[in-house]
Amino acid sequence: MAAAPQVGGLADTVFDNAEDDPHRVALGRKGADGHWRDVTAAEFRDEVLALAKGLIAHGVRFGDRIALMSRTRYEWTLFDFAVWTVGAQSVPVYPTSSAEQVLWMLHDAEVTAVMVEHEDHAMTIGSVIDRLPRLKRLWQLDDDAVGELVAAGAQIDDEVVHRHRRAVTPESVATVIYTSGTTGRPKGCVITHANFMFESDTMVSRWEPVFHSKPGDEAATLLFLPLAHVFGRMVEIAALRGRVKLGHQPELSARALMPDLVSFRPTFILAVPYIFEKVFSGARRKAEAEGRLGPFEKAVEIAVKYAEAMEDRAFRTGPGPSAGLRMQHQFFEKIVYKKVRDAMGGRVRHAMSGGSGMNRRLGLFFAGAGVLVYEGYGLTESTAAATANPPERTRYGTVGQPIPGTTVHIADDGEIWLHGANIFSGYLGNPKATDAALRDGWLATGDIGALDEDGYLTITGRKKEILVTSGGKSVSPAGLEERVRAHPLVAQCIVVGNDRPYIAALVTVDQESVEHWLAMQGRPPLSPGELVRDPDLEMEVRRAVVAANTAVSQAESIRTFRILAHQFTEERGLLTPSLKLKRKAIETAYAAEVDALYH
Repeated sequence: MAAAPQVGGLADTVFDNAEDDPHRVALGRKGADGHWRDVTAAEFRDEVLALAKGLIAHGVRFGDRIALMSRTRYEWTLFDFAVWTVGAQSVPVYPTSSAEQVLWMLHDAEVTAVMVEHEDHAMTIGSVIDRLPRLKRLWQLDDDAVGELVAAGAQIDDEVVHRHRRAVTPESVATVIYTSGTTGRPKGCVITHANFMFESDTMVSRWEPVFHSKPGDEAATLLFLPLAHVFGRMVEIAALRGRVKLGHQPELSARALMPDLVSFRPTFILAVPYIFEKVFSGARRKAEAEGRLGPFEKAVEIAVKYAEAMEDRAFRTGPGPSAGLRMQHQFFEKIVYKKVRDAMGGRVRHAMSGGSGMNRRLGLFFAGAGVLVYEGYGLTESTAAATANPPERTRYGTVGQPIPGTTVHIADDGEIWLHGANIFSGYLGNPKATDAALRDGWLATGDIGALDEDGYLTITGRKKEILVTSGGKSVSPAGLEERVRAHPLVAQCIVVGNDRPYIAALVTVDQESVEHWLAMQGRPPLSPGELVRDPDLEMEVRRAVVAANTAVSQAESIRTFRILAHQFTEERGLLTPSLKLKRKAIETAYAAEVDALYH
């Protein structure tokens, strides 16, 4: 367990790293030419120091709140540590936020300056700036904000910055992160330097061996999660504190991400289930296009069996893979498993998944293919992970055990409560919401779950998302949705049925997979309107629904479904930035389709 920090703040890491090992490569930075350039610990410290001077020259003071509105890129990490160096607090804003959301967050947090990525973001701020009297400064990354600030601070003495940095204590506020707001107005989670130090140091000390591809190699991770999300921020901080080479990738789409995984070649990645689903479905489509779907499906079956046998051995419920299974596994290593790993850069042997539930079979497949995925669970309010699967005893389909120093309690109604040094100090300026969430230091998460006899946590749903049919049957939708989504043609599934006679579902399809599926049948592409009426596609989705229903009682099963022409997107206000379904928004947007399911 990581010891609670007694002195200092997050920025000290940058200066300590440069002092201890100035020539060590701390970050990889992608240039305009697409090539990665190494940034040493000393170079990064000098950049942070120069930017911190610029912030002071522009009037940023200890305790001021500075908003950061950008995709995941090198400059965000640079700004974060410069802001912490001068004792200010960062307020991350999703780059997709609407003007009204931006207005609320900047007003609520009393932000005095904003760093944006490009002109579109600047225009979003500009549209509400007359209602933000405290806002004094706006910097734009694509308009050389860093150069402008560095030039402004050139005459400031180093010691002025270090006086600010030494005034930061573990109890100082590091950031105010607004919840993505699946319901109601976003609330600002106040997270301290101590929260982040405990969280990142615990993850590094417990999971450090898995950061490497093989013993003794350089650990490296490519960060593509949004830095506006607590998971991405934890990765950024843990990489610097754990001395893991850090690269940034601004897009969470498989099409943009896969080439950078190949060129950066991380040894370890932290992702959401969507990424692993995309890697798997891409490999499956490629095999089918090459006429090798049969062998691929067999390889999947062998990988799952092999990983299950390894899991049984870890928990002492079985002897491990048999000689025959080991031979089959070895046979598929070169022709299937290595290719899956190569698609992720070739060096990834371990990964962490969070944000939402991962299908057990998918986790087993990756483990069998040589990439162990440790699923975890946490919230913004717990500074990212509160539980995670331990490297030596992973139980697939669960979110693992409490991380060292954290305690999990299941309340009488099934709600998960958390306690530990990673729990936030409350919601900014909202004592009522704080009192509702924190009970004598315990965080009431709003999630429903269960602990098994070995202390592994399984998430079964959210309190607010439990559907109650008009017949009085309570149904948790998450498990059903996850099982429907396991079908390669399905992109998203939302289960409905609150105050209705039975459970039903709205389903969207994966465009790439459907195009491939049609091509394999020798059929031309279909328009979205034609797709939703295609009887063959309906039959495939029906198979997914029937398979999902086998895991629940008849009263909880999906009786009918509707295929939609377009996916739920963040741009349409139907997903949070971390890709969770905004249930109320979807049900409102598709009210006519939902009603049609019951007539």
